[in-house]
Amino acid sequence: MSSEYLKRINLYRKRVWTCKATGKVNLTYEEALVSEKEAAERIQNFPKELVAPVLREVQFSMLTLKDLANSIAAKLQGPFSEGAVLYGKKDGRLHRCRIVKVPEEVDKTHYEVTWLGSDNKVTGKALLKGEDLTGKKLPFTRAVLKSFIKDSTYRSFPWVLHDSLVKKHGISTAPPEELKSKISIQDGLVVSHRKRKRSDIEKNTGEVNENGFVHRKGNEKPEAQAVKYPIDDLLVQPSEEDQDLTERPSPCRDFYVPMDCVGNLLMVWDFCTSFGRLLSLSPFSLGDFENAICHKDSTPSLIVESYSALLRLLMKDNGDFSMAIENKKRRPKITAVTWTEYLCDFVETSCALKLSTHVSTIKRGHYGLLDINVKLEIFRELVDQVLATDIFREKLDEHIEERHALASTRRDEALEEGKKRREEKGHRKVGTDIKEVAVEHRPKSVASNHNGLNGVISEKWNGISPQNHSTVDSESERGVVPEKNAEKLNDANVLIEDTSNPSRRALKLMKIDIKEAIETKNTAQRKEYLEREMEKRIVRTNPLGKDRNCNRYWFFRREGKVFVESTDSMQWGYYETKEELDALIGSLNPKGERERALKKQLEKNYNKINLEIQKRSKEAAHRIAMEEDVVLRRSTRVRAPPRENPAFAFLKYVNKWKEL
Repeated sequence: MSSEYLKRINLYRKRVWTCKATGKVNLTYEEALVSEKEAAERIQNFPKELVAPVLREVQFSMLTLKDLANSIAAKLQGPFSEGAVLYGKKDGRLHRCRIVKVPEEVDKTHYEVTWLGSDNKVTGKALLKGEDLTGKKLPFTRAVLKSFIKDSTYRSFPWVLHDSLVKKHGISTAPPEELKSKISIQDGLVVSHRKRKRSDIEKNTGEVNENGFVHRKGNEKPEAQAVKYPIDDLLVQPSEEDQDLTERPSPCRDFYVPMDCVGNLLMVWDFCTSFGRLLSLSPFSLGDFENAICHKDSTPSLIVESYSALLRLLMKDNGDFSMAIENKKRRPKITAVTWTEYLCDFVETSCALKLSTHVSTIKRGHYGLLDINVKLEIFRELVDQVLATDIFREKLDEHIEERHALASTRRDEALEEGKKRREEKGHRKVGTDIKEVAVEHRPKSVASNHNGLNGVISEKWNGISPQNHSTVDSESERGVVPEKNAEKLNDANVLIEDTSNPSRRALKLMKIDIKEAIETKNTAQRKEYLEREMEKRIVRTNPLGKDRNCNRYWFFRREGKVFVESTDSMQWGYYETKEELDALIGSLNPKGERERALKKQLEKNYNKINLEIQKRSKEAAHRIAMEEDVVLRRSTRVRAPPRENPAFAFLKYVNKWKEL
């Protein structure tokens, strides 16, 4: 039942609906309903005195909707008479004019007019067509007229009115003579006499005999209409092509924390590692953070440093927490001994009441005994408070501006590279053409001209012809600036002129610094540098995409796993090997919109994800080797301290970026 409901909801949200009244397409179901409602309200305000004349023009018309609306609008505006003051087109603009002479013959549509000045003085004469004159304005728009026509008819080509409107306004139901051979009336409805092509009938329904009757071949069904992919994933039907798809591997769900806490665990860890420089907190692995959260014997330094870094940033901001610290006259420095006092102050002032009940446990020094979900809830509340600080928002704005500058530089590099390729292609083509012409017209007896011609070609290839030497010398004597220096001077001039727009000026300054940094690098190094610098400026972590069932897929930096989140965020899993990643990509069906986009993102980031997977595999292999070595060296008389065991590596964490 839930899958059918989700399927229907997704269909309503897709932009596949059309407004019946206006003909607008690419709407959601809700937008189509609103559009039809608004159109119905506009139709209700249609002038009653014009309803009957408009309906008479609509009945049995063979014009398109646009042409029909234009024709009716032109007729309602009425024919122009002598002495009428209108607006006529002159030099592409509308000017006031008065009709002096109306054409006597019906076929002629040119009107003789006089142009009027500001004081109604005649400024000139002209001969204008009827469509170049604009008369009185209609009390409705053409869009409303189109909606009225569609609402009043049950078919088009020809347009036929509803029976209720025909009876109400006394409009004839007899088709005109020119349409009697094309249409007929069956059961009170107008039906067209359309002849289907013989080939179409054979293709869709079966064979056609000599008398024109169709015979279906046995129980053969009409051929299904081809579907244009991609479509909504839930609408994709199984086919023979799907046999090429691999079986999707089951994600691993081996977490130390409870399943409903995995989302908070990932969010807090990703924030602390992504904005470590701002927090003065050196990065740590997800595994170490998970082990530290689950550790109950004591409070690991990794947890202490993480809390302290977040609390320090809150103290720098003029918020509720900093005011509470000032009122209690706490020292501004948080240490490994006093961190619990500041944490208790935060829980009491900023957290929900359910978390405040755990303050006594923290004050007694038993933080490790708290439930894992309570620890992560406090962390999450801390991160939410930090996200709202002015310090963090300023840093985020700075990252966004720097990313804009890097992206703009990358676009400039791509455009310049494309321009160079086109120029080189053009030079090669010109050089080939010159050689072909030279060989074609070269005298066979004169072989010495070959070297001379090659000399001219080589000089032209380098962009300098013999007659241009003097020009180059004269330019250098006059002090003409080379191209690169000219670009720098141009940027400097733009910066001087941009004093009124500080943000644009800052962006240009950033671009100049970036260009100077990559000036000596080759093309590949420039691309790598720009990509690396953009990755450093983190704004937020976005999911890679969704699969058929709307499960979200995530990839975090510094963690060689692809995480899977269920639609309700209560179930999590991950893929951690190259084989699983390949099988996942191979199982995605590109016929579906969501899985097609997800597959594209996984293929785009494949090398990056695979590199992190390999890095993590090497670290895991090294850790296992160390554990085996510890077991072999351990004796019955001497036990290795817990800190030497690789399983307790998280206890060795040291914050290398800590503020002194």
